[in-house]
Amino acid sequence: MNDIAGNLAAVLQAVKRASLAAGRPPAAVRLVAVSKTFPPSAIRAAAAAGQRAFGENYLQEALGKMADLQDLGLEWHFIGPVQSNKTRELAARFDWVHGVERLKIAERLSAQRPPDLPPLDVCVQVNVSGEASKSGCAPAEAPALCAAVAALPRLRLRGLMTIPQAAETPQRARPAFRALGELHRAIRGAGAVDAALFDTLSMGMSDDFEAAIAEGATLVRIGSAIFGRRTGKGAEG
Repeated sequence: MNDIAGNLAAVLQAVKRASLAAGRPPAAVRLVAVSKTFPPSAIRAAAAAGQRAFGENYLQEALGKMADLQDLGLEWHFIGPVQSNKTRELAARFDWVHGVERLKIAERLSAQRPPDLPPLDVCVQVNVSGEASKSGCAPAEAPALCAAVAALPRLRLRGLMTIPQAAETPQRARPAFRALGELHRAIRGAGAVDAALFDTLSMGMSDDFEAAIAEGATLVRIGSAIFGRRTGKGAEG
């Protein structure tokens, strides 16, 4: 197995450097370790090194890991596309859902969140690059969707998420990250969401997280830089 503890330490140092270079305190940026396609043993190694928040894309895979790792009390983030037939399990088992792109999905998550759990933290996914292959609502639709999601009783709307078009260099991804940051500020200032809760910009992965932090990311989703390169299914991140 890769030196997961060493990789994690290196990533945290890189996040700290990027935050300071952007004039931001390191505590302003959280790390979600994207553990999709990696075994429970890899997650356990990262948890032993201090990582608590983990991101998964595939529901059935994630549920198996949760069962194996329930002794650790981890924070689980679902970062993949959300299908209607998966919302009940997502609402019951996850702490965060990052891929809300339709009101119908948000309504199902709210209705199916168990009453004995705290409200589910969610982000609205925005397709800032306009790619047909990418999930997410159009930027013009985001303000109305956020206002509607914020009104649902069993959800906490935390912010916006994006996966921009792949760029040749991290710097070329900055306009997309900047656009999401500007949209976040506009929605927060419009008064239709709880500004105190609407504090999250979920953007940036292993190859471009420094650029995302420079443009205001508060949560970066990093997998391969911690766990090693993936091949095939789930190779991004």
